Amino acid sequence: VQLKGPEIGEWDAAGGTANLDELAATEGWDKVVAPELLPVMKPNGHWVAAPMNIHRINWIWGSTKVMQEAGVAELPKTWEEFNAACEKVIATGKICLSHSTADWTDSTVFEVIVYGMDIDLYRKAFVEGDPEALRSEGMIKALDELRLIMSKYTDPGMVGREWDSMSQLVGKGEAAFHIMGDWTIGLFKAAGFEEGKDYVCAQAPTDWGKPGFILNSDSVVFFQQKDPDFQEGQKLLASTILSPEFQTVFNISKGSIPARLDVDLSNGFNPCQQLAQKDLQASIDGGTLVRSMAHNMTIAQKFRGAIMDAVTEFVNTPDMSSADAANTMADEVEAQM
Repeated sequence: VQLKGPEIGEWDAAGGTANLDELAATEGWDKVVAPELLPVMKPNGHWVAAPMNIHRINWIWGSTKVMQEAGVAELPKTWEEFNAACEKVIATGKICLSHSTADWTDSTVFEVIVYGMDIDLYRKAFVEGDPEALRSEGMIKALDELRLIMSKYTDPGMVGREWDSMSQLVGKGEAAFHIMGDWTIGLFKAAGFEEGKDYVCAQAPTDWGKPGFILNSDSVVFFQQKDPDFQEGQKLLASTILSPEFQTVFNISKGSIPARLDVDLSNGFNPCQQLAQKDLQASIDGGTLVRSMAHNMTIAQKFRGAIMDAVTEFVNTPDMSSADAANTMADEVEAQM
């Protein structure tokens, strides 16, 4: 069954998940799978799931055409640089940030802002679910940035726009930037857009000057089976999922990178995927790797849903203050405790 994040732990706690420890030990999964995934795939210290990939959430994608027309020499590295670039872009009459408003897309952009402004706040608010962090001055500042982006740097078409058409605006040269996970590579590829020619990629803005990585992962959870044939089939499937061959073929197509850290990305992978693997390792070494709240990799769904509802309410309510939104998030999370 395909499950992810805290849902794996919830099913494991309920009982009935299969124990893959013997297979994992034989194939050395603990040594090759990204460390941030281990507590997710081993919620009670035992392997119960196999990760198919690693998605990076904190990407910024840029239109080479729009950036050149606006005099933006490179993708912005900080939020101050992002705002300055957007002022140049909208002065040309183009959209700065391509967006489609929905709970998960709004929260994707928002968690990237929070992470890029204050990684410690991100951990307290979105990994631990701390209500006081959610109503803090740092969170209000991040909401101020979100308000600026959604009110000035997006376009009215974001309401009702299909999520998978956001990247098209960048590829076609109608919008400068897009903040979204690396499945965007698959959308670019399907539409015939080329990296370096039609679009460029980089880590989304961070104000703390280090490589960073917000991680998402798709995974398959295995449940206990009595039939020996089913048990063998599970082992075969789990082994296949974590094989270098599957991790290569699957992720080249999807835009993500392997969950294994030992797969060579020099052949067949997009330059952005190669950058993702490099930044993943740097974030592991630098202690800046985190899991994604917006994509269900951290807090329980009841807390995640409360935060995402509040964020989208804020995006769609122009007269709602950042302080009110922060308090709403905190209050709704507290109500679920």
